[in-house]
Amino acid sequence: MSWEKAIRDFQTYLKLERSLSANSASAYARDVKKLSQYVEFSKLNLLPKQMKAIHLQDFIVYLQQFRLESSSQARLLSGIRAFYKYLLVSDVIDDDPTEFIEAPRLTRKLPEVLTYEEVQLLLSSVDLSLPNGTRNRAMLEVLYACGLRVSELVDLRLTNVFADLGFVKIVGKGNKERIVPIGKMALKHLQLYIQKERVHTSPDPSADNIVFLNNRGKKISRVLVFLIIKELCEKAGIQKSISPHTFRHSFATHLLEGGADLRAIQDMLGHESITTTEIYTHLDMEYLKETLMNFHPRNSRKK
Repeated sequence: MSWEKAIRDFQTYLKLERSLSANSASAYARDVKKLSQYVEFSKLNLLPKQMKAIHLQDFIVYLQQFRLESSSQARLLSGIRAFYKYLLVSDVIDDDPTEFIEAPRLTRKLPEVLTYEEVQLLLSSVDLSLPNGTRNRAMLEVLYACGLRVSELVDLRLTNVFADLGFVKIVGKGNKERIVPIGKMALKHLQLYIQKERVHTSPDPSADNIVFLNNRGKKISRVLVFLIIKELCEKAGIQKSISPHTFRHSFATHLLEGGADLRAIQDMLGHESITTTEIYTHLDMEYLKETLMNFHPRNSRKK
């Protein structure tokens, strides 16, 4: 039985046999779909009935990078358990691989993740009346809206901002390019900076096409981005150890907790360690844009 058929039959079972609402059944199905996507990313080539406890444990460990809330972790694990209990009662499997699965104990310190309220607090702490205030707000908005690495932020080029389409082209590790949707709020602040503040800075010839400039017209440094965020954290009274990368982790975590497709999240992050580029070549850019619009808290249509 394929993953697609198994998940579809599982959802039907929940509604008809377990009398769950359509929304609850869909939520369970989405959790199992994340597992099926992980199987594809990892090239395990396993059907649902072939999954063992070790594979499920690896999947749960993998999800730890997103720093999900405990309630989200519990729900996801509950969905997977329910799926395999369904396969068991349907005689698809003889043994339940989730029987002894538990959420893993963390063996290493994972990066901090901001809550959405903390993100809002940081953004609102930027004083737009001060020199570079508009630039700093735009940088943070873009970091959080697109899940960029700090190196990708400081290297962002004017010719790679496609405002009319709602996308930016990012040059990531190994000079690999990817297209990432940008939300309306981030785009608004980015254009405000470019049109109202950057135009008054004379760019150095080496940085003529660079979006974010320092006071000397050169490309802003990664260290300066870190210092700006550190200062804003102190101003906002946030006690967490925050860096530019925190916005990237928060971007992924908030999308995942909101119900976004794991495949779309990985594609926007440009993760090479999880899969290869060719897996994503068939993804529709409009689908990524819909994912960002529907599940990113900065521009979610669910509000």
